[in-house]
Amino acid sequence: MSFYFLEATAFAKLFVQESGTSILISLMESVEDNRKLISASTPLEVYAAIRRRERAGQIAAEDAASALELLRVESARMVQQPVNPAVLEAARQLLDRTSLRWPGAIQLGAALAAREMFRTAAITFVSASALLLAAAQAEGFEALDPAKDIAEPAQELAEPLHEAD
Repeated sequence: MSFYFLEATAFAKLFVQESGTSILISLMESVEDNRKLISASTPLEVYAAIRRRERAGQIAAEDAASALELLRVESARMVQQPVNPAVLEAARQLLDRTSLRWPGAIQLGAALAAREMFRTAAITFVSASALLLAAAQAEGFEALDPAKDIAEPAQELAEPLHEAD
């Protein structure tokens, strides 16, 4: 069984048009909701990013409201890894051995905790941050940048997920 862990920079692409948005949306549409993982802190990070863009005039108020409603709905559909003591400890250890900032360490710490929970599953760490992708790879995750790494149609990528059932 395969899962996708969407770090905040990737998850945000589902609500704000950026490079890689359409490919990531196609991929996520082809994956069952119970195989989409996020940190419980991710919706708040994305909420803050949308509001920041709205205040900066990069997003119209109506578009921000629509994005925030979609964020609420999509967040509820995904499996959320709680930010618990195990996640915080994993994040602390990541801060000791990487140059990640604390929000990224919590994201990757949540993915590490999720991997412990789903021991038999392959988890692909999805992010738009090169630093986080490198750290995830160092931790043994397959890493994916939706703006750069998805060259083939999303449906072809999702087919192995259904074969592994």
